[in-house]
Amino acid sequence: MDNLIPFLIQHGYAVLFIWIFAETMGLPVPSAPLLVMVGALAGGGQMNLLFCISLGLCAALPSDIFWYSMGRQHGGKVLSLICRISLEPDSCVRQTENIYARFGGRVLLVIKFVPGLSAVSTPLAGVIHMRLSHFLLFTSAGILIWVGSYTLIGYVFSEELERALTYAMGMGRTLFVLVGGGLTIFILRKCSLRRHFLRELSIARITPEELKEKLDSSEDIMIIDVRQELDFETDPYIIPGAVRMRFEQVESNPVVSSDREIVVYCT
Repeated sequence: MDNLIPFLIQHGYAVLFIWIFAETMGLPVPSAPLLVMVGALAGGGQMNLLFCISLGLCAALPSDIFWYSMGRQHGGKVLSLICRISLEPDSCVRQTENIYARFGGRVLLVIKFVPGLSAVSTPLAGVIHMRLSHFLLFTSAGILIWVGSYTLIGYVFSEELERALTYAMGMGRTLFVLVGGGLTIFILRKCSLRRHFLRELSIARITPEELKEKLDSSEDIMIIDVRQELDFETDPYIIPGAVRMRFEQVESNPVVSSDREIVVYCT
């Protein structure tokens, strides 16, 4: 802990680049605390503020372009991969799709402030075939807003942060244990929720072959297509006889009857 500040002063630019690149590639390593600390060091004259913001753009933009290209080429498979890399539940994809459907490409201006959703926002832009010029404009502006906001907070409150950091470093191993323990509990909880989610999903799953057998035998089944508009535009096909509606409307929709077997499918 005592060597943290000297280490950042000496290697801060390299650490900043690697850390931001890792987060924007989908790893669960939040950059906000580091950006605030870097801004505080810039406020104390130890680092260059404008260079830090530019470096953040250079670190995040290549990974955003990479995931955009992957989403454009491979579609929904990339979103599944992102959900496995990050510790967020798979519902993060649906939430991001809802935001895209409402605000369009402008969501890239602020989505990086939302952990979990930011990881799927760039490949999803490729999945829905957003124009590359629009993507580059919005994602570049979003990166500058994201990096600039946190570094400026650190820059403006550099004196207060320096006193807080001095006090924290005085705690030594106690602080290290508290932070490490809290992070471990967070990761374990996320993993537990994810395993529970996937276990419930596997229990309730029906294969396409099983559904076809039921349809061929004329069983009384109601099929509901809950895909988002963005997904439907990408793949505008529907199972014969299926009804399209939002997932949130399934339980309250009067068309849905509890007397029939219900099969719901999405992307």
